[in-house]
Amino acid sequence: MEVWPGSPFPLGPTWDGEGTNFSIFSEHAERVVLCLFGPDDAETCVEMTERTSYNWHCYLPGVHPGQRYGYRVHGPYDPSSGHRFNPAKLLMDPYAKSIEGPILFENGNVHPYEPMGGEDDDLTPDESDDAAAIPKCVVIDPRFDWEDDRPPNTPLADSVIYETHVKGFTMQHPDVREDLRGTYAGLASDAAVGYLKDLGVTAVELLPVHHIADESFLAERGLTNYWGYSTIGFLAPHSPYAATGKAGQEVREFKGMVKALHRAGIEVILDVVYNHTAEGNHLGPMLSFRGVDNKSYYRLVPDDQRHYMDYTGTGNTLNVMHPSVLRLIMDSLRYWVIDCHVDGFRFDLASALARELYDVDRLSAFFDVIHQDPVLSQVKLIAEPWDVGPGGYQVGNFPVLWSEWNGIYRDAMRDFWRGQASVGEFANRLTGSSDLYQHDGRHPFASINFITAHDGFTLRDLVSYNEKHNEANKEGNRDGTDDNRSWNHGVEGDTDDPEINALRDRQQRNFLATLLLSQGTPMMLGGDEFGRTQGGNNNGWCQDSEISWFDWTLIEKNEPLLNFTKKLIALRRAHAVFRRREFLFGREVEGSGLPDAAWFRADGELMRDDDWGGAPPVVALFLNGEEIASPDARGRQVLDESFLLLFNGHHEDHTFTTPDGVFADAWTIVLDTARPDVEPGDESLAAGEELELPHHSLVLLRREQP
Repeated sequence: MEVWPGSPFPLGPTWDGEGTNFSIFSEHAERVVLCLFGPDDAETCVEMTERTSYNWHCYLPGVHPGQRYGYRVHGPYDPSSGHRFNPAKLLMDPYAKSIEGPILFENGNVHPYEPMGGEDDDLTPDESDDAAAIPKCVVIDPRFDWEDDRPPNTPLADSVIYETHVKGFTMQHPDVREDLRGTYAGLASDAAVGYLKDLGVTAVELLPVHHIADESFLAERGLTNYWGYSTIGFLAPHSPYAATGKAGQEVREFKGMVKALHRAGIEVILDVVYNHTAEGNHLGPMLSFRGVDNKSYYRLVPDDQRHYMDYTGTGNTLNVMHPSVLRLIMDSLRYWVIDCHVDGFRFDLASALARELYDVDRLSAFFDVIHQDPVLSQVKLIAEPWDVGPGGYQVGNFPVLWSEWNGIYRDAMRDFWRGQASVGEFANRLTGSSDLYQHDGRHPFASINFITAHDGFTLRDLVSYNEKHNEANKEGNRDGTDDNRSWNHGVEGDTDDPEINALRDRQQRNFLATLLLSQGTPMMLGGDEFGRTQGGNNNGWCQDSEISWFDWTLIEKNEPLLNFTKKLIALRRAHAVFRRREFLFGREVEGSGLPDAAWFRADGELMRDDDWGGAPPVVALFLNGEEIASPDARGRQVLDESFLLLFNGHHEDHTFTTPDGVFADAWTIVLDTARPDVEPGDESLAAGEELELPHHSLVLLRREQP
């Protein structure tokens, strides 16, 4: 085979129409061998003799898209020094853009040692070849006809995010072609896109689609890593989610999905996992990074380099301080934006990426590089602002350009609607969490508000279970959090009691209304709009099954909830007063004669200082549509209608008195969670009139125009 020197950049395989350039980074390797595999798995080895700036490279004329390959990397096997090279183990390319499938554990030992169950097993290398077990990387043809695709560029303040799973969303969808269910093409189908557009959401946030490697213990239990927080290929879409093929076809299919969603005005945000890899701790498998250059790619314990720093709970932490590792992350992010047209990212355990040494540092290299990047600084950047290490809970501490999953919002809203939160805490979260984000110049949309997410109970389960029920995970119900802040309303799980079911339905409406009428950016968990349940499982990470898949038959039963959700999303999108770009001042700014917001007690009087702490969870918020500080795109003042939100999170009914005529002469009921069939305009209230508000209910009133 003819071998040319090739180029050290770009890293990964690059086809130019006549041949393919291969380049892989390894600072500490002694030899690197490129392994080409034919259709019959016959292996051809190519010695890579060129090394430039620690990048090993060559060019192979005549090698085209569809070529399967991997690497064998030679060097010392000395775990105590941080080195774990073992050329008997085939390695996936960290820069592969296509990986053909899952690990076949039964076909070989993918560990660099022989696992015998001992703590010191990893000290002795294993010489058995595992090529039959390791999925091969594939050279791709990057060409794709994007036609006139344009990113929707929906401002975060105007966004409604829908968190979902590529496979689970359509796996049981009756209107998606059977051969497309559970795939990128299924999510791109008219039925799937039409549903999302009709619902009114502006973005889908997809659980990880980087290529996933299941843990071996899951395979032994007959389970898989369904959520996908066990990635191994940062530039490769997970090929089992493809309907059209696993030899590069999945890349085109993924791009087609993005194009279809963009055509409907829906953005694509990817949940990305750069804090760790699927290789686990010192006893984990050797799939890619560990064998390519363990000491460069991972954060090792400084005085014990056999072991890994673990800020992620997975056994390892990626070494973002190393420039070549940081480059890999940035190259990955740019690839998904430039080549695949995605609109933003949600960073799993983002605090781990910000750790320079041990502390979380908001001025770390990771942030610096993203902030100066002309591409990445312009997309949506969302942090999961915690990790499992000391000081890892960093809600409110990420820098400008970043929004954050607001876990404090989630906890406060769950507590309020079960009668266990102070009115003051509830008020802070409802109005955008200025105490967390305003001090450094960020805006309400820095708060990604959520009640439920993939990790934890669904909304239906939140109001139906006090305890987790994770037996199907085969860990004795020990996994998953016990801090659910849920309330089953008297019976654990399903019940035929009509009063309990009615209250559960109302509570779901309360949560959805609170979420969608709060300042900040709302994120819904997919399926909550029609009562999706996981049977009380609050940790469905390994459930690629009907436990996690969307049960679309529930829509017929819960169509009123779906319609109520559509109404809420439409209301939010129609009224700028619910999606302000600036925090509320509590005073008049634009000359309307009234403050931009005001808080009231149940008796119609303004809240006093001593009302915020020990008062029952009963309160009202006035939002002035004539006091919106941010202008529109043409610099004009934004004028909207004004609203009054009434909340009763108490276990008793309360009588509300509407404010005096200074705020409005009369009010119209827009929605009532205790009476979801009420239509806007059906009922009106005069200033100072009393309204009976049932326990655990919310009413939205609109000021009538004189």
